[in-house]
Amino acid sequence: MIDRVGLAQFLRRRREVLQPEDVGLPRGPRRRTSGLRREEAAALCHMSTDYYARLERERGPRPSEQMIAAIAQGLHLSLDERDHLFRLAGQHPPARGATSEHIGPGLLRILDRLVDTPAEIVTELGETLRQTSLGVALTGDTTGFTGPSRSIGYRWFTDPGARLLYPQEDHAFLSRRYVSGLRAVAARRGPGSRAAHLADLLYPENEEFRALWDSHEVGVRTDDVKRLLHPEVGALELHCQTLLDPDQSHLLLVYTAVPGSETHEKLQLLSVIGAPSAAWYRHGEPAGPRPDET
Repeated sequence: MIDRVGLAQFLRRRREVLQPEDVGLPRGPRRRTSGLRREEAAALCHMSTDYYARLERERGPRPSEQMIAAIAQGLHLSLDERDHLFRLAGQHPPARGATSEHIGPGLLRILDRLVDTPAEIVTELGETLRQTSLGVALTGDTTGFTGPSRSIGYRWFTDPGARLLYPQEDHAFLSRRYVSGLRAVAARRGPGSRAAHLADLLYPENEEFRALWDSHEVGVRTDDVKRLLHPEVGALELHCQTLLDPDQSHLLLVYTAVPGSETHEKLQLLSVIGAPSAAWYRHGEPAGPRPDET
């Protein structure tokens, strides 16, 4: 049963203690609100201000699990706070661990501050959960896929468009890397895992994947330099740094260029021209775990 009073009080308190800087918003010289405004919180939660305001006023329909999950993410709640929010709303908290898509507030705070850097948060299967705007400009928006196609590894073997960002001479090695990484996750998570399911889907359908899977190769790794071919600015050489959230098995991937280099200048240009067209970039990059996990 929903606890409307407790839910309203909890939402108000979390909104009031969350500062604009915590979520990548400018404070502005005339701000008088303690914490975030309702409209700012609603926007972060991807819902209307009216709907959010009704929850804070102990009104409105019982929110769905999807709505509660969006609020928990938008307000940068910890796992304990998220679970508490679900219980106040009369819902069972989602599972924690590798299958969870709730991004920890620590990773979100870092990502929100990377306004001039390509970065993304992904699951251990290479499913993109969040990108910076320059990350979208670099690789396209990879957050909207559904089903198995959410995994960059699955797309790498099922959609030729997934390989367009990478030089042809790198494709064979990247294929080995993705299969090796998927095998490691499947072994770690077990036969009934999502990783094992992806392998079961790919094995009978893709000859390249089948040959690599049968080779039982593990531990294939790359260095921290990532080569890309962008449709607007051309060849890029980026260094990838990885930060792991061990509780959720989420990875924050940050892409940087050597200051003064040609790639650094191209990233500055990308920040102006924005994302590549959907016509060129139909489906994202490769798969999970990524070649950046070293």
